[in-house]
Amino acid sequence: MSDKKKIILGIDPGTIVLGYGIIEVEKQKMILLSMGVIHLSKYEDHLQKLKIIFEKVQGLIENYHPVACAIEAPFFGKNVQSMLKLGRAQGVAIASALTSDVEVFEYSPKKIKQSITGNGNASKEQVAAMLQQLIKFELQPKFLDATDGLAAAVCHHFQNNALVGTKSKVKGWADFVKQNEKRVK
Repeated sequence: MSDKKKIILGIDPGTIVLGYGIIEVEKQKMILLSMGVIHLSKYEDHLQKLKIIFEKVQGLIENYHPVACAIEAPFFGKNVQSMLKLGRAQGVAIASALTSDVEVFEYSPKKIKQSITGNGNASKEQVAAMLQQLIKFELQPKFLDATDGLAAAVCHHFQNNALVGTKSKVKGWADFVKQNEKRVK
């Protein structure tokens, strides 16, 4: 990874509360630029909520100029209507980033939790506590949606860094085995 500063926007999509976190990474050091939530429960019209999500994400992008947007993928639930609304919220946030030429990366909730805590089944509180250790900030329990957005950004940094740190590109399974003889039995 280059030593150049890069800014990552992380989003935990929602139609009642959307969480976001923005980090700046320079020489492997992560700095929290902003984190918060967008409250949408006061709006009854679902289309109005989608418009606000689009505009707020646009505002974050205009203010912070991220190079990447990491967004949590919806997990499968029993309520189809909730899943549909959540998918729309995620889609609008993605469209907002893409409209601003920000590259978008999607991570499952399990992948984000695994990346931050080492446990794909960690609770929101465990993720928030680990983030507080990684990036020094005051933890406020009402901001668990915000820390979920922040977790997506940190997950992307960790995933991107892991990929960039490899010695050379692998051109197939045989290439991987040749480069990792000690790891393959």
